[in-house]
Amino acid sequence: MQKTSRIFVAGHRGLVGSAIVRNLEAHGFQHLILRTRAEVDLLNADAVNGFFAKERPEFVFLAAAKVGGILANSTYPADFLRDNLAVQNNVIDAAYRYGATKLQFLGSSCIYPKMAPQPLKEEYLLTGPLEPTNEWYAIAKIAGIKLCEAYRQQYGFNAISLMPTNLYGPGDNFDLQTSHVLPALIRKFHEAKLNDTNEVTLWGTGTPKREFLHVDDLASAAVFLMQNYNDKQFLNVGAGEDLTIAELAKLVAGVVGFKGKTLFDPSKPDGTPRKLMDVSRLHALGWRHQIELEAGLRSTYEWFLASKNS
Repeated sequence: MQKTSRIFVAGHRGLVGSAIVRNLEAHGFQHLILRTRAEVDLLNADAVNGFFAKERPEFVFLAAAKVGGILANSTYPADFLRDNLAVQNNVIDAAYRYGATKLQFLGSSCIYPKMAPQPLKEEYLLTGPLEPTNEWYAIAKIAGIKLCEAYRQQYGFNAISLMPTNLYGPGDNFDLQTSHVLPALIRKFHEAKLNDTNEVTLWGTGTPKREFLHVDDLASAAVFLMQNYNDKQFLNVGAGEDLTIAELAKLVAGVVGFKGKTLFDPSKPDGTPRKLMDVSRLHALGWRHQIELEAGLRSTYEWFLASKNS
């Protein structure tokens, strides 16, 4: 990937896509091809084919996806499965048909079985049942991995796949109805502080363990692997460290400045008991995360405050 290469970042306004754009621009890549959904609807195969036929991107970062937490996945299962399958199918097929040199597909750690051994190794894919609360999204992402493998096997297309752990950072979704756990915690504790609320109640028991990676670290890995990795095997991307939701809540409350009590509602679902990525393959290639969780939380909260006041 050269500084003058034609690079399409699908989903450039989202959390992941915007971070990849920031990284590419910081490294001097000059020919980024960016389109909003209004300009190119990735759900529409004709629109996608027309775009690729005209623009002929050489490198494609497929970061566009319909995403959300437990509540969103449970409420809109058909949307999560249908829309993600459509976007993946359209973009991967068009990238191959219109001569892209390489495509990178971004998946998710939710592809792994609910009770898979920890930490999660890439070879654990399809070895057991999925977590029911996000299986629709997971099935779509597994299909994306397999489609990349199939196009590589049948057509020789250089399509690689990355499976990031839980991401956070500037540009995240802080809507309590559709957000993931970390931005939801920031929003809940922030509003509790503003309203002088004495306690905040969170879903579940607080005992599940989660790993978090700052989205700028994920973008760094994505660009590194686009330049340095060309194998069939998909790769985990994470920090290789985790903590309980209760520990995370305490950390977020401290960053936000919430002084009240944190309670848990065990009648609500916990989701998967633990999701820690084995990142030994990625480390062996020479990449490691740089942004530690507390520092990342502080900068994310600063972005959240700035975005509310802008």
